[in-house]
Amino acid sequence: MNMLLYAVTVLIWGTTWIAIKWQLGSVPPPVSIAWRFWIAALVLFALLRLMRRPIWPPRAAWRYLAAQGLALFCVNFLCFYYAEQVVPSGLVAVVFSTAPLLNSINGRLFMGRPLQPTAIAGAALGLVGIVCLFVQQMAGHLGDHTAWFGLAIAFLGTLCFSAGNLLSSRMQSMGLHPFATNSWAMLIGAGVLTIGSALAGFSFAIEPDARYLGALVYLAVFGSVIGFTAYLMLVGRIGPERAAYCTVLFPIVALAASTVFEGYRWSALAVVGLVLVVAGNLVAVDLTRRMFGRRAQPS
Repeated sequence: MNMLLYAVTVLIWGTTWIAIKWQLGSVPPPVSIAWRFWIAALVLFALLRLMRRPIWPPRAAWRYLAAQGLALFCVNFLCFYYAEQVVPSGLVAVVFSTAPLLNSINGRLFMGRPLQPTAIAGAALGLVGIVCLFVQQMAGHLGDHTAWFGLAIAFLGTLCFSAGNLLSSRMQSMGLHPFATNSWAMLIGAGVLTIGSALAGFSFAIEPDARYLGALVYLAVFGSVIGFTAYLMLVGRIGPERAAYCTVLFPIVALAASTVFEGYRWSALAVVGLVLVVAGNLVAVDLTRRMFGRRAQPS
């Protein structure tokens, strides 16, 4: 089951970047993100009703839900939409690939989780591979202050992503399923984005063309309902440190898609990077045999 959740997360999140890119245009990013999570939340609530699962969370969970909604389904996406407007997507992917390290460090600092050396080693090796894969995109941006600011914004988004991981892990340790927590957290995130967009005077009209609407449906249903549910279930089963290694792998899927749709050209260094990413994955999996076996113990 863990391997299936892992594969689903990598494959879906490895392709959502194309849909995000198709949404960049006349519609302000906060509006696009708000529409995405309104739709995703409604789908999740409908699924909860069909499965006859409890919808209302306990009172003790609301502070975590509010924090997760702001961190994971609001600020996180605002940061990455902005970052992709000013720096190459490869650079953003490199920053996002630090999520496993941040989860390990934040889990230790805020939840008392023991550091997992193999997970950190595998993530670090994979990060070096990602740098090799995107080094051509990085060239020429070292002196660009706008690019550095964009990278800082991307790092803030990754911190928010990490915080959302830990909050989900905490709520799952309370016995709450990601289906229920994601529904409310997405609703909260969408609500904040809607209010902020209204105050900023943004129009809520969306592009009526097939590409934008197709991207919106894909991001809402696959990227949000299926992708986030699979990923956060994985967080609850194996812990946020190991689950976040998905973030190191999904740029590889993105590269494969880029090869097909955008004519990405592979270099010798990119191939070396791919080998390093695969090696890092093997380190994280083979040297931590519990990863796809026993359930992680809650804090």
